[in-house]
Amino acid sequence: MRPDPVNSLPARLRPKVPAVFAPEPPASLAARLVALDRTVFEAVAARRWPGADRVLPKLSRSANHGLLWGAVAAGLAVTGSPRARRAAVRGLASLALASATINTLGKRTVRRQRPGLESVPLIRQLKRQPVTSSFPSGHAASAAAFATGVAMESRGLGAAVAPLAAAVAVSRIHTGAHYPGDVLAGAALGAGAAFAVRGLVPTRDQLPSPGRPLVDVPALPRGHGLVMVVNQGAGTPDKARVLRELLPEAEVVECEGDGLVAELEKAAGHALALGICGGDGSVNAAAGVALHHGLPLAVLPGGTLNHFAYDLGIEDPKELCRAVEAGDAVAVDVGRFRSGERTGYFLNTFSLGVYPELVRERERWSGRVGGRLADVVAAARVRRRDHPLEAVVEGERRPLWLLFAGNCTYRRMGLTGGRRVDLADGLLDVRAVHGGRGPGFRLMAAALAGPLTRSPFHAAVRVQRLRIGGISPGTPLAFDGEVTDAGPSLRLDKLHEGLRVYRPLTL
Repeated sequence: MRPDPVNSLPARLRPKVPAVFAPEPPASLAARLVALDRTVFEAVAARRWPGADRVLPKLSRSANHGLLWGAVAAGLAVTGSPRARRAAVRGLASLALASATINTLGKRTVRRQRPGLESVPLIRQLKRQPVTSSFPSGHAASAAAFATGVAMESRGLGAAVAPLAAAVAVSRIHTGAHYPGDVLAGAALGAGAAFAVRGLVPTRDQLPSPGRPLVDVPALPRGHGLVMVVNQGAGTPDKARVLRELLPEAEVVECEGDGLVAELEKAAGHALALGICGGDGSVNAAAGVALHHGLPLAVLPGGTLNHFAYDLGIEDPKELCRAVEAGDAVAVDVGRFRSGERTGYFLNTFSLGVYPELVRERERWSGRVGGRLADVVAAARVRRRDHPLEAVVEGERRPLWLLFAGNCTYRRMGLTGGRRVDLADGLLDVRAVHGGRGPGFRLMAAALAGPLTRSPFHAAVRVQRLRIGGISPGTPLAFDGEVTDAGPSLRLDKLHEGLRVYRPLTL
């Protein structure tokens, strides 16, 4: 074979092939994605969607600056459901983080021109076209963040919000404001913001069980053996009907006022489990009866304040009914105070000083001026008092504006409010506000402080028992919202895991 005279020459002497015959290099992945993005955008612009030309532009404008999601959050909040309120707050927090991330990093990092509007029908176009970077879509990020945040608290509410969020995201392509890739990137960032918020503030299902699982409570299919006492005076007109529908074999007793304890005692005489629907005061009364008779307790929130039920994780009848039928329960601590021969219990809080006086004044004025105004009048009257409580605490006489003891440790959310993540830690969360000038400032400082903190104004410790003496006659004490007179001396301790309470082990 003869050698090729051309290829045998040195490279610098070979004739050059014209560029028109040179093969084109393959397109990069980024270029192919951009081309696909434009192709999909043009396809959406060419497609006619019945009714969408009028609806989607308005929907897109309504989501400007998060106004649409603020309105949805307000609607969730006014339902009165604790879960809906949490979903609204988490959704807005996720939206805020997503919006801040998009506006400070996203649009400044990637500069991309907005799509051309030649192929977008005029009826779809926004009246005021955005001029910022097209990548990523802030509207899609806000929509995804809000919907994901809501879904983390409630799957049902998340499923209801998701179609609206998807419609907002699609509207940004439909109106020509964004390419599809911008919307997908924004949605991914929004969902990521919701997960970041959950990492900082865990959802309820991420928190540990507030008690310890038990196996020695009876499972009550269809509620057979459960006697549920509903306190109608606590504002629960519909709960009795719902309970009868969900647990048709349960005995549901409705009562009001002073007859509550008598009905609870009567129910405990033949029940396999005792149930109570009402506020914290009603739950306290039922817990005392359940302890006396050795019965498990089923709690359904139905009052103005429902701290114990909410800390336990029970918020609606379906959750409670699921636990009752399955026989799921936890053991919780019960606080106990004793004065001479008298014994009382508290599931939430015990206090001496300003707070009991405030509750007593509020009850005195509520019948005259109404509940909300009574709070203001009571606070004003208590504030004018210039003498702190004198008591001997663990052998040392102290002037105190407030002595608070919580059943288990409260998180840093005030003196008599807040949440607990463990209802069986065996401890009393004791917080004392020392006497002296400026009681308002002292109370506020203690409210902002957490457990195990000390200052010249207050102290916070966790103990298993507490002795209080030297109490003046007529000094009021409060326990779970109820007020009575204290004896000259008091002893506080715990019944560790003393009460069995129905609760679904998975919420």
